[in-house]
Amino acid sequence: MKRILIIEDERPLAEAVGFSLEKEGFQVDIALDGESGWKKCLEGDYGLVILDLMLPGMDGMEICRRLRRESDVPVIMLTAKDSDVDKVLGLEMGADDYVTKPFNMRELLARVRAVLRRSMGEREAREEHLLRAGDIELDRVRHEVRVGGNVVEMPLMEYRLLELFMRHPGKALPREYLLSQVWEGDYYGQSKTLEVHIRRLREKIEADPSQPSRIVTVRGVGYRFEAGG
Repeated sequence: MKRILIIEDERPLAEAVGFSLEKEGFQVDIALDGESGWKKCLEGDYGLVILDLMLPGMDGMEICRRLRRESDVPVIMLTAKDSDVDKVLGLEMGADDYVTKPFNMRELLARVRAVLRRSMGEREAREEHLLRAGDIELDRVRHEVRVGGNVVEMPLMEYRLLELFMRHPGKALPREYLLSQVWEGDYYGQSKTLEVHIRRLREKIEADPSQPSRIVTVRGVGYRFEAGG
């Protein structure tokens, strides 16, 4: 079950919201000021933050701004203000929803469930487009490869080769199969080209390209991608 952080300086309200969430099965932490709330954000693994706009010390806008630089955890903002300007500012800072005090507890719980459902759906959609193997991450939406967290520039054919390898970890893939999948119909006579692209790909993803541990040559067959590297 998701852990939820409530950052709210009105203790009775914070505890009432926390009690209602716990009755629904959520784990809840409470912070009564901005500084301690921000510290909990950094230290805890939360599925949602319920954040008051007006807080002593660091206000809700600043916490939301900082959160958006650090993570994609969903945020529901609470405020006593009921102006369109405040709502727009909160949403522009990255809040996912906005609830004005006083509020009905059932409405807040409904908003919490809706935001969590939406967040989980977006996360699952992102995960479907990511391939991971060790410290290599291939994002098929952004058409981007990261090795050790760093973006690696990769021409189209190298990118296609890596994607094919990462989709078939641990399997010996024949040269003819690699050529037909990456170069599609126009692959006859491309064997040397494949070797060149494999060498260049190794230079970008191997710790020691002269002794490859990720793209391993399988004599008489082709190549095998080792996900662990």
